[in-house]
Amino acid sequence: MKRAVLGVAIAIVLTVPALAQSVRLIGEFRSWSAYSATEQTGPVCFALTRPTEITPQPDGFTEAYLYLTNRPSIGVRNELNLVAGYTFATDTEATATVSGQTFELFTDKAAAWLKTPSQNDALASALRAGSAVVVEGTTDVGIKVSQTFSLSGATAASRAIEGNCTG
Repeated sequence: MKRAVLGVAIAIVLTVPALAQSVRLIGEFRSWSAYSATEQTGPVCFALTRPTEITPQPDGFTEAYLYLTNRPSIGVRNELNLVAGYTFATDTEATATVSGQTFELFTDKAAAWLKTPSQNDALASALRAGSAVVVEGTTDVGIKVSQTFSLSGATAASRAIEGNCTG
């Protein structure tokens, strides 16, 4: 599994417009893995995990990942990104719920981000304090999907990307 996750992490980093030059595993922390890379704009570090539960699993489902990303050279810290593994319905939002707090996400194709970036630190704090985060969204054929991600290791992975990503 470690190689599969690293392969996906490399593939995702390499598909961003500012191509990554290298991806390095910082460490594995229970359900989370932390990576560092170099883009044209500077270092990027991210922690990622896969869902532990998907209900229901939509037709055509691929792989899903939840990311927490730091790009210090452009002032991005604790940016949440979901690669859902399915295509969201057009013009719909998703939600991320952790420890009784719900955060709104905007969606685009098979991805989602925090709707209000000023909440990045609040969401990251909730992730570090919680035990699971549940992301709910609607597929392009109208099916509501719930994905549960374990937060076991999220604190250590978050600290690892903070300590390994300076710009």
